[in-house]
Amino acid sequence: MSKPGLERRYSEVEPALRRLGADLTRHLLPDAPMHLDPDFENLTYGDCTPRGNPIRRLQQGDFLAFYASLMPIKPPYKLVYALIGFYEIAEIAVCDQVPEQRWRENAHTRRNDHGDDVIVRAKPEKSGRLKRCLPIGEYRNRSYRVRRDILDRLGAIAAKDGFIQRSGSLPAFVDPPGFLRWFERQQPALERRN
Repeated sequence: MSKPGLERRYSEVEPALRRLGADLTRHLLPDAPMHLDPDFENLTYGDCTPRGNPIRRLQQGDFLAFYASLMPIKPPYKLVYALIGFYEIAEIAVCDQVPEQRWRENAHTRRNDHGDDVIVRAKPEKSGRLKRCLPIGEYRNRSYRVRRDILDRLGAIAAKDGFIQRSGSLPAFVDPPGFLRWFERQQPALERRN
């Protein structure tokens, strides 16, 4: 439950979905509250304990790469797992330490019950949502995993056979510099928009 006046609603994304040909009312109630996280406009990301504990060990200059399972709005309706954003970390904080004037910047600080959730703020000049997602996944061995050709190029992630389907723990790169080299070769365009 969000603090009064800090709620974010699905109606905020309805115009963008309509431009894509999607009907929000078929799947969601436009006035329903949403957990907007990461928040690419504010360049924040939050996670709860214990899932977010590995993030607490990161430092300024480290990075987070965001991926999502995307459902096409036209057939075939096969999920596409893709990178959707990138943050170079500027700072990490615990929700309880975030000043009230910054509560509206992240879904976790907007909540009433945020406790010791972790919040990441990203460097504006090196972070944002990708203007075009980068497909990285495939369905293999009865689940979604990072494509083998990408694993071969950028190195393994700390998940069995590249497993990226929803999980209780965050996947981590075994070779972060290798990922950064691969990512930069993709020439990603980043923007500060949700």
